[in-house]
Amino acid sequence: MHRNLDQLQEQLGLRFRQKKLLQQAFTHSSYVNEHRMEKHEDNERLEFLGDAVLELTMSEYLYNLHKEYSEGELTKLRASIVCEPSLVHFAQALNFGDFVRLGKGEEMTGGRSRPALLADVFEAFIGALYLDQGLEAAKSFLRQFVFPLLDGAKKPQVQDYKTQLQEYVQQQNLGTLEYRIVQEKGPAHDREFVSEVFMDSQSVGMGTGRSKKEAEQNAACQALSKIRK
Repeated sequence: MHRNLDQLQEQLGLRFRQKKLLQQAFTHSSYVNEHRMEKHEDNERLEFLGDAVLELTMSEYLYNLHKEYSEGELTKLRASIVCEPSLVHFAQALNFGDFVRLGKGEEMTGGRSRPALLADVFEAFIGALYLDQGLEAAKSFLRQFVFPLLDGAKKPQVQDYKTQLQEYVQQQNLGTLEYRIVQEKGPAHDREFVSEVFMDSQSVGMGTGRSKKEAEQNAACQALSKIRK
């Protein structure tokens, strides 16, 4: 059963002016499909908006934090944060899964802890908060609850996306993974690698990095997000 959203507001020290927005952020499409007569809205449009708000606020945060970083380095760092496994980590830290309204089928198959669902709910919540109280409120929330999770507000903790991807593919029996370095750019002292990950010969992700290892991790991160959806 999902918990009352008043409990969540109390937990976060927030009070939504438009409670319908908060409710929508935590409403999965499976719930809407099972309650068609009640005219609920799912969180997919809010997720779209929240993704953009997260990109902007995270960009500003990293821009001010790492003045020594180049545009390319900032882009990679942001990608490692605004990536499904990180969003799932944020949602789990705030117990967001407890508050989602799900259809019975989704509930029975463990939807409340499904990574793609948790990542979507986190983005939808950010979108709802932005619409309800503006950009500063969204920034304030992230400063309080999310930035401290980023390894002392410096670099994000290194996530082993390759292992996560391997475990997920094995659990779901999806096939065999293979990583290929498809491009090397730049001079020897400033090399950049492009890695592509294939699942049974089908490309499922691509990533760049200063080392082959980093490129493969970023490719795995993209693949995780893609195949879970």
